[in-house]
Amino acid sequence: MQTLIDYDELPQSVRDFVSYKLTVQGRSKKTMDEYALDLRTFFRFLTAKREGLDLRAMDDDEFAAADISGIGLDIIGSVTSQEIYEFLYFALEKRGNQWSARARKLSALKSFYKYLTISVRVIENDPTKNIEGPQKKNALPKFLTLKESERLLATVRADSESKTVARDYCIITLFLNCGMRLSELVGINLSDIDRDMESLRVVGKGSKERMIYLNDACRDALNDWLKVRAADAVQIKDKNALFLSSRHSRISNKTVQWVVYKYLKLAGLENRHLSTHKLRHTAATLMYQSGNVDVRVLKDILGHEQLNTTQIYTHVSDEHMKKAISDNPLASFRPDIEETEGKEEE
Repeated sequence: MQTLIDYDELPQSVRDFVSYKLTVQGRSKKTMDEYALDLRTFFRFLTAKREGLDLRAMDDDEFAAADISGIGLDIIGSVTSQEIYEFLYFALEKRGNQWSARARKLSALKSFYKYLTISVRVIENDPTKNIEGPQKKNALPKFLTLKESERLLATVRADSESKTVARDYCIITLFLNCGMRLSELVGINLSDIDRDMESLRVVGKGSKERMIYLNDACRDALNDWLKVRAADAVQIKDKNALFLSSRHSRISNKTVQWVVYKYLKLAGLENRHLSTHKLRHTAATLMYQSGNVDVRVLKDILGHEQLNTTQIYTHVSDEHMKKAISDNPLASFRPDIEETEGKEEE
């Protein structure tokens, strides 16, 4: 996997932290690269701030020029909560980081200081201990309706000009029926699918494995794609990869995203600003609202660790709200005005 950052430019304690999380706790390389990037940004900010530089006036090149490799535990242990707050404000105002990006930066700092104060006990001060994360806006997830989902699938199936229609239909079918993540779909191997095609294994966040059960639509789409895949068996470079690119190697995240965007546009849904992850939202919403799936079961299907993560999909649809109002026992009640007035006179 390509490394997103040059670790030699980081303080030794950050490198030790990343190594600990990878080897001892089994965190993913991608997650730790992102944490390292966030910690690099923080220590560049800290260096500039303590040197009295004007962070608002600095351009990106000046900011990136800061040498942070020699920062030791004395400086790391002297960081204050106020400096953490100022960093989060800097991330918002100067770098335009939205809620999720700022929350991840704070998560990286909290994890780093927890490692230093509890795991290896090399410093005593944890400036992140009592800092609450940025407040998330309670926006409902974007998703396709049932009719829109059917239109999208029909659009893919009808694309007679595409040489990869069987593959693309299978990809979108799995997204809409199983609610898997992009990385999970790309990583599926032939060996992950059981012989009876009842289920398949995916590797989720934190390298955690889970089973996803397949319905008839998924089995039909998989069988159609596997027949096409088998016809090119001689040219296949990655013999175990389920989904292949035009170069006969494992399909990339970028290619899958392009496929999804292509068919959303062909289906007239491009103005919805949807993505592969929104297809995951769609699957979860349809299962909960139309399939009457219990939220705890949905949690396991989606591979969430916490139930509150899954509860974003339990939002009530407009139709459900209309029905609830219509079903109110007072919905048809009309008082008899004349009878009411007569009682008042008595």
